[in-house]
Order: sequence, then C-alpha cells, then structure tokens
Amino acid sequence: MMRPEALDPVLLRTFVAVADLGSFTAAASAGDYTQSAVSRQIAALEDLCGVELFARGARGVRPTPAAEHLLPHARALLDRLADTARALDGLRRLDAGTLRVGAFPTANVTLVPDALARLRARHPGVRAVLREGLTERLAPMLDAGDLDIAVVSTHKVPAPAGDLVRLLDDELLVALPGGHPLASRRRVPLEGLADEPWIVADEPAAVAALHARCEAAGFTPRTPLRAAEWISKLGLVAAGFGVTLVPSLAAAGARRDGVVLRALAPEPPRRTVYAAVGRHARRSPPVIAFLEDLRAAAAAGG
Repeated sequence: MMRPEALDPVLLRTFVAVADLGSFTAAASAGDYTQSAVSRQIAALEDLCGVELFARGARGVRPTPAAEHLLPHARALLDRLADTARALDGLRRLDAGTLRVGAFPTANVTLVPDALARLRARHPGVRAVLREGLTERLAPMLDAGDLDIAVVSTHKVPAPAGDLVRLLDDELLVALPGGHPLASRRRVPLEGLADEPWIVADEPAAVAALHARCEAAGFTPRTPLRAAEWISKLGLVAAGFGVTLVPSLAAAGARRDGVVLRALAPEPPRRTVYAAVGRHARRSPPVIAFLEDLRAAAAAGG
C-alpha cells in the first residue's frame, strides 16, 4: 500500500500542468523547469504509481486512463494544500486564529477587557476564548495546554510552567463604610482597623493571606463574615458590617454608594501580576500580539 506521505506535491503539480497543457515543454516553461526536469518528475510519479500516466506522441502527450482517474484526486489535494497555505498565512498575519486566555476575577474588571479590546481593534479576525479562575486553577490549565496565556498572581501558589512576564504591581486598598471615622483620610493605617470585623472569602488561602498582613501590623483580624463575591463583600461594607481588602485592579468595579476605597499606610500591601505564556504558545502570533496589548493596558492603568 502506498503511504500518503510518498505523494510529493511537486510531482503532482507537474503532473497536472502536463495534463492541462498537453506537453512537457509547455509544462516546463510554466513551472520554470527544464524539459528534462519535467520528464524526470513524471517518470518518478509513474514509478511511484506503477502505471504509465501519459501516452507520448509527435504532437505532445495525452493522459492515459490511469491519469484521468488520478487527475481529480491530484487537483483536490493541491487545492487543499493551497487552502492550508492560505490558512497558515492568515495565522501569521493575524487574520484568523483562536486565542485561549485565562485570568483571575479582578483582572477581568478592566485589565483583560482593555487588552482584549485592543486586540480586537487591531486584529478583528482573531477569536478570543476566556476562562476565569484563581491562579490555582489556571496554572494546571496552562501547563496542560488548555490555555495559551493566563493573567496570574503568584502570591498564593508557585508560578505556573511557561514564561512569566511581569505586568504590574497591584496595590491592595481597604473598603470602608462611608460613615467610618477613618473614611475622610486619604491613607488609612492598617493597625487603625484592628478592632474592625473583616470580610474575607471563606477559603483557607484567603484567610491566611489576610492574617499574615494584619499580624505584620500587630493584630489578628476578626473574620466573622465570609463572602466570596465582590458584590456581596461590598454590600456588607456599605451596610456597615465590616471592612475588606480590594485589589486596585478591581477599584473601578468596586465603586458604589456607601463605600469608600482608601490606600493603606504606611506601606500598602501589593501583589505582582504576571502574564504566563504556555510553553506550547511561545511563538503563537495571537499570543505575542495579546501580550503587547496586556502590557499596554497595564501601563495605561489596567
């Protein structure tokens, strides 16, 4: 049985040209070959097929029945190869393709939407697929090749495999009820909130991170209210039930009546935000373009 990879597209292209033009000489001129080169190519294809493909005559050549049978298949294969080449060109030019992005929730407030909008404006043919999750979920997806690029924070878990590109340092703000005694200050000392109830996600990692920050300021936070969603946390803050930390990336989405956001003093806590590029996607044109857009969005304020 003939192996498909044995079919050389160069031989098939010459075969179709000879059949269409009716002579080796004309096919050689059209393909910028010598006549002897065309003869060798046809002979090689005939050896591969085990049949004569052209009947030679004084007035040129004509396809044999075997060639007539092979011609539509050769044309279809060459058409598919041309379509594949055009598709590859489209990927390189970013006229097409898919970009699989992952991001943690607060990065999806402004940073990632801004970057995706920039990408769409420059390359509308690229289709973006977005998955949201914490870094703990995104890292395995990136390592497995299910994502091409992910916006992650490495303050909780080791960095995912692949290349890490630093985007920004995300300052943590404190959300206070509008009537709080410290709400009028521009910067709020963390130790001044030692007696406040703290609202935090009911996850060991989130509680541990809050404890580490507060204990560095000299107190252990009370966390009677556990809520995962930002809309829930801010609703509780607005109603005066406590305070919570809000990443500056989420500040635009955290503004609501009854809540004020303030920087913490003396040194505001920060986390570093990275773009993690999967090993399989290092040369991907959509990933390279989106990485530029993420940097631009981060520089513009996310």
